[in-house]
Amino acid sequence: MSRIDELIAELCPNGVESKNLSEIAEYSKERINAYEVDDASYIGVDNLLPDKQGRTTSVYVPEEGRLIKFTEGDVLIGNIRPYLKKIWLSDCEGGTNGDVLVIHITTSNITPKFLYYILSSDKFFLYDMQNAKGAKMPRGSKEAIMRYLIPVPPLEVQAEIVKVLDNFTELTAELTAELTARKKQYEYYREHLLYFKNNDCEWRMFGDLFVVKNGLNKEKEAFGKGTPIINFTDVYKNRWLAKDSFSGLVDVTSDEIERYSAKKGDVFFTRTSETKEDIGMSSTLVEDVPNCVFSGFVLRARPTTELLIPKFCAYYFSTQEVRKQIVKYAAFTTRATTTGDKLSKIRVPIPPIEEQERIVSILDRFDKLCNDISEGLPAEIEARKKQYEYYRDKLLSFEEVKA
Repeated sequence: MSRIDELIAELCPNGVESKNLSEIAEYSKERINAYEVDDASYIGVDNLLPDKQGRTTSVYVPEEGRLIKFTEGDVLIGNIRPYLKKIWLSDCEGGTNGDVLVIHITTSNITPKFLYYILSSDKFFLYDMQNAKGAKMPRGSKEAIMRYLIPVPPLEVQAEIVKVLDNFTELTAELTAELTARKKQYEYYREHLLYFKNNDCEWRMFGDLFVVKNGLNKEKEAFGKGTPIINFTDVYKNRWLAKDSFSGLVDVTSDEIERYSAKKGDVFFTRTSETKEDIGMSSTLVEDVPNCVFSGFVLRARPTTELLIPKFCAYYFSTQEVRKQIVKYAAFTTRATTTGDKLSKIRVPIPPIEEQERIVSILDRFDKLCNDISEGLPAEIEARKKQYEYYRDKLLSFEEVKA
């Protein structure tokens, strides 16, 4: 930190000028033929990972047409649902589509890595979401993004800041790799414990156990105040939900609370997604939340029997076998969607309650080891992330240049 302070005192003692993103970068104007890309060089919004986790190999590559070209050093941002925080600093040349913004630097006064760190901050994604258009499927405003203010300190300062943040990123990556190995072990045991043969127990169809309902749709102005609401991201990111698992609020009537209520034992599924891999992700509400409702982007499956305990549902409906069935019966047009009728075709085992409780007890211990941010490896990673975010925000905040 002292070296950065010394550089700032030497090179920009009167402050740092901020520029609109449009003054230092532009959206890519180049195009590339579809046949020139492969699964490693095609980046769709579906293979940009949430929460700034970079990218994964594409499972779909267009075979014809002209794509938006990106080159090494470009910053790619998922423009659908900005709250998913999808961003990647390109290390190669390739192509993408209109759902991904390709930000190409046009000046020598800023480095790609420095710009990436600026745009991967929570501050930027909050700004992006505040200016997004559309309530049901928010999309970032390309014009507003180009108005985002970027501090442009001297290149020597940028390089030193990048060096510090890279060190934080590498330390976190090592811990994350270890946790990933632990989670794979956990997933193996989960699949093993939740695999049932036809003669192991009774089986029922999903439609005989649950009644499915679509969620609440409201205008954008209704959100941010009122009663708790379970949103797409709550279901997408959590295998079960409790009082402290979600923070969304919506202004609703008493009639809407009754019609779109969320109660302990309800299983929620993501209703629509850009990709089939993300369709029908599930999460179970494991405790009652007063006056809670659920969003129109998810489906509520309410139990009609007492044959399954909530935590067993939370684990079982996230298994690979159930995921395969959901994808198999989903509809695919411009987007992947599922419905109550399609979910009704899923086969569900009904082991004795005592067996369900035994399985839940084992998996709860595994889950604690892998996901509990209050202790162990997850706690250390969480602490590192908070430390990184603190220093990133501190390092990327500058006094404005004095007139």
